[in-house]
Amino acid sequence: MTTATVRVAPATAEVWPELERVFGERGDQAGCWCQWFKLTASEYRASTRAEKRELLHEQSAHTAVGVIAWLDDEPVGWSAVEPYAAYPTLARSPITKRVDGDPVADLWAVTCFVVRLDHRRRGVARALLRGAVEHARSGGARVVEGYPVDPAVRPSLSAAERYHGTVTLFESGGFSVVRRPSASRAIMRLDLGS
Repeated sequence: MTTATVRVAPATAEVWPELERVFGERGDQAGCWCQWFKLTASEYRASTRAEKRELLHEQSAHTAVGVIAWLDDEPVGWSAVEPYAAYPTLARSPITKRVDGDPVADLWAVTCFVVRLDHRRRGVARALLRGAVEHARSGGARVVEGYPVDPAVRPSLSAAERYHGTVTLFESGGFSVVRRPSASRAIMRLDLGS
Protein backbone atom coordinates (compact mmCIF):
# COMPACT_ATOMS: atom_id res chain seq x y z
CA MET A 1 0.00 0.00 0.00
CA THR A 2 1.37 3.44 -0.92
CA THR A 3 0.84 6.52 1.19
CA ALA A 4 -0.12 9.84 -0.38
CA THR A 5 2.33 12.69 0.17
CA VAL A 6 1.21 16.23 0.99
CA ARG A 7 3.39 18.92 -0.58
CA VAL A 8 2.99 22.61 0.30
CA ALA A 9 4.41 25.66 -1.46
CA PRO A 10 3.76 29.41 -1.63
CA ALA A 11 0.72 30.13 -3.80
CA THR A 12 2.40 32.12 -6.55
CA ALA A 13 0.79 33.39 -9.75
CA GLU A 14 1.95 30.24 -11.55
CA VAL A 15 -0.37 28.02 -9.51
CA TRP A 16 -3.49 30.19 -9.89
CA PRO A 17 -5.42 27.59 -11.96
CA GLU A 18 -4.76 25.01 -9.25
CA LEU A 19 -5.81 27.44 -6.54
CA GLU A 20 -9.09 27.98 -8.42
CA ARG A 21 -9.67 24.23 -8.20
CA VAL A 22 -9.15 24.33 -4.43
CA PHE A 23 -11.69 27.14 -3.96
CA GLY A 24 -14.15 25.60 -6.41
CA GLU A 25 -17.54 26.92 -7.39
CA ARG A 26 -19.59 26.09 -4.29
CA GLY A 27 -19.29 26.45 -0.55
CA ASP A 28 -18.21 29.28 1.72
CA GLN A 29 -14.68 29.45 0.31
CA ALA A 30 -16.02 30.03 -3.23
CA GLY A 31 -17.91 33.06 -1.92
CA CYS A 32 -15.15 34.53 0.21
CA TRP A 33 -11.87 33.97 -1.65
CA CYS A 34 -10.09 34.96 1.61
CA GLN A 35 -11.20 38.57 1.46
CA TRP A 36 -13.11 38.66 4.78
CA PHE A 37 -10.13 40.06 6.70
CA LYS A 38 -9.02 42.38 3.89
CA LEU A 39 -12.22 44.33 3.20
CA THR A 40 -14.46 46.41 5.41
CA ALA A 41 -17.83 44.83 6.19
CA SER A 42 -19.61 47.09 3.71
CA GLU A 43 -17.02 46.42 0.98
CA TYR A 44 -17.30 42.69 1.59
CA ARG A 45 -21.11 42.70 1.39
CA ALA A 46 -21.04 44.85 -1.77
CA SER A 47 -18.53 42.59 -3.57
CA THR A 48 -19.67 39.72 -5.75
CA ARG A 49 -18.03 36.29 -5.71
CA ALA A 50 -16.36 37.14 -9.00
CA GLU A 51 -14.99 40.42 -7.60
CA LYS A 52 -13.59 38.67 -4.51
CA ARG A 53 -12.03 36.01 -6.73
CA GLU A 54 -10.43 38.72 -8.85
CA LEU A 55 -9.09 40.48 -5.73
CA LEU A 56 -7.30 37.31 -4.61
CA HIS A 57 -6.05 36.79 -8.16
CA GLU A 58 -4.60 40.33 -8.23
CA GLN A 59 -3.08 39.96 -4.76
CA SER A 60 -1.43 36.65 -5.61
CA ALA A 61 -0.08 38.03 -8.90
CA HIS A 62 2.33 40.24 -6.94
CA THR A 63 3.29 38.10 -3.97
CA ALA A 64 2.32 34.78 -2.42
CA VAL A 65 -0.47 35.66 0.01
CA GLY A 66 -0.79 32.09 1.19
CA VAL A 67 0.26 28.52 0.60
CA ILE A 68 -1.26 25.74 -1.49
CA ALA A 69 -1.18 22.00 -0.79
CA TRP A 70 -1.15 19.06 -3.16
CA LEU A 71 -1.92 15.48 -2.21
CA ASP A 72 0.31 13.64 -4.62
CA ASP A 73 -0.33 15.82 -7.70
CA GLU A 74 -3.88 16.95 -6.88
CA PRO A 75 -4.37 20.52 -5.49
CA VAL A 76 -6.30 20.00 -2.26
CA GLY A 77 -5.84 22.91 0.16
CA TRP A 78 -4.97 26.52 0.86
CA SER A 79 -4.01 28.61 3.86
CA ALA A 80 -3.92 32.40 3.93
CA VAL A 81 -0.82 33.81 5.65
CA GLU A 82 0.55 37.34 5.42
CA PRO A 83 1.85 40.09 7.65
CA TYR A 84 -0.78 41.15 10.20
CA ALA A 85 -0.91 44.60 8.55
CA ALA A 86 -2.23 43.03 5.31
CA TYR A 87 -5.50 42.25 7.13
CA PRO A 88 -7.09 45.56 8.22
CA THR A 89 -10.16 43.82 9.65
CA LEU A 90 -8.02 41.97 12.21
CA ALA A 91 -7.20 45.28 13.91
CA ARG A 92 -10.92 46.16 14.15
CA SER A 93 -12.24 42.80 15.34
CA PRO A 94 -12.88 42.41 19.08
CA ILE A 95 -11.42 38.89 18.74
CA THR A 96 -8.15 39.76 16.99
CA LYS A 97 -7.39 43.41 17.73
CA ARG A 98 -4.12 44.25 19.47
CA VAL A 99 -3.99 44.66 23.23
CA ASP A 100 -1.13 46.01 25.34
CA GLY A 101 1.95 43.86 24.94
CA ASP A 102 0.86 42.19 21.69
CA PRO A 103 3.57 42.07 19.03
CA VAL A 104 3.07 44.11 15.88
CA ALA A 105 6.48 44.24 14.20
CA ASP A 106 7.38 41.20 12.11
CA LEU A 107 4.05 39.55 13.02
CA TRP A 108 2.35 37.34 10.43
CA ALA A 109 -1.19 35.97 10.69
CA VAL A 110 -2.63 32.64 9.55
CA THR A 111 -6.27 33.56 8.97
CA CYS A 112 -7.88 30.75 7.05
CA PHE A 113 -7.75 27.17 5.83
CA VAL A 114 -9.52 25.58 2.89
CA VAL A 115 -9.29 21.82 2.40
CA ARG A 116 -11.37 20.26 -0.35
CA LEU A 117 -14.11 18.12 1.15
CA ASP A 118 -12.97 14.86 -0.42
CA HIS A 119 -9.43 15.28 0.95
CA ARG A 120 -10.11 16.07 4.62
CA ARG A 121 -8.76 14.01 7.51
CA ARG A 122 -5.58 13.19 5.63
CA GLY A 123 -3.13 15.63 7.27
CA VAL A 124 -3.63 18.43 4.76
CA ALA A 125 -4.42 21.16 7.33
CA ARG A 126 -1.36 20.25 9.42
CA ALA A 127 0.83 20.36 6.33
CA LEU A 128 -0.70 23.71 5.37
CA LEU A 129 0.06 25.14 8.81
CA ARG A 130 3.68 23.96 8.62
CA GLY A 131 3.93 25.48 5.13
CA ALA A 132 2.36 28.74 6.32
CA VAL A 133 4.88 29.01 9.15
CA GLU A 134 7.78 28.39 6.75
CA HIS A 135 6.39 30.95 4.30
CA ALA A 136 6.10 33.50 7.12
CA ARG A 137 9.63 32.72 8.32
CA SER A 138 11.04 33.20 4.81
CA GLY A 139 9.16 36.51 4.61
CA GLY A 140 10.84 37.82 7.77
CA ALA A 141 8.28 36.91 10.43
CA ARG A 142 9.51 36.64 13.99
CA VAL A 143 6.06 35.74 15.34
CA VAL A 144 3.19 33.87 13.68
CA GLU A 145 -0.31 34.16 15.07
CA GLY A 146 -3.52 32.20 14.52
CA TYR A 147 -7.12 32.72 15.63
CA PRO A 148 -8.60 29.22 15.89
CA VAL A 149 -11.88 27.93 17.21
CA ASP A 150 -12.08 25.39 20.02
CA PRO A 151 -14.43 22.47 19.29
CA ALA A 152 -13.67 21.07 22.76
CA VAL A 153 -15.53 24.07 24.20
CA ARG A 154 -18.18 24.22 21.47
CA PRO A 155 -18.60 20.80 19.83
CA SER A 156 -21.47 22.05 17.66
CA LEU A 157 -19.08 24.07 15.45
CA SER A 158 -19.81 23.32 11.81
CA ALA A 159 -17.08 22.56 9.29
CA ALA A 160 -17.69 26.02 7.81
CA GLU A 161 -17.01 27.64 11.22
CA ARG A 162 -13.66 25.86 11.47
CA TYR A 163 -12.03 27.79 8.60
CA HIS A 164 -9.81 29.57 11.15
CA GLY A 165 -8.35 26.20 12.12
CA THR A 166 -8.76 24.56 15.51
CA VAL A 167 -6.87 24.93 18.77
CA THR A 168 -5.59 21.34 18.48
CA LEU A 169 -4.33 22.01 14.94
CA PHE A 170 -2.30 25.01 16.10
CA GLU A 171 -1.08 23.16 19.21
CA SER A 172 0.21 20.39 16.93
CA GLY A 173 2.23 23.07 15.12
CA GLY A 174 3.88 24.29 18.32
CA PHE A 175 1.62 27.31 18.90
CA SER A 176 0.54 28.32 22.42
CA VAL A 177 -2.64 29.99 23.60
CA VAL A 178 -1.86 33.55 24.70
CA ARG A 179 -5.41 34.81 25.15
CA ARG A 180 -9.02 33.64 25.07
CA PRO A 181 -11.15 36.52 23.72
CA SER A 182 -14.20 34.24 23.97
CA ALA A 183 -14.89 30.77 25.30
CA SER A 184 -14.62 29.12 21.89
CA ARG A 185 -11.89 31.31 20.33
CA ALA A 186 -8.19 31.55 21.08
CA ILE A 187 -5.29 33.76 20.06
CA MET A 188 -2.32 31.44 19.53
CA ARG A 189 1.30 32.34 18.80
CA LEU A 190 4.49 30.73 17.67
CA ASP A 191 7.70 32.67 18.35
CA LEU A 192 10.20 32.09 15.55
CA GLY A 193 12.99 33.88 17.40
CA SER A 194 15.18 36.71 16.22
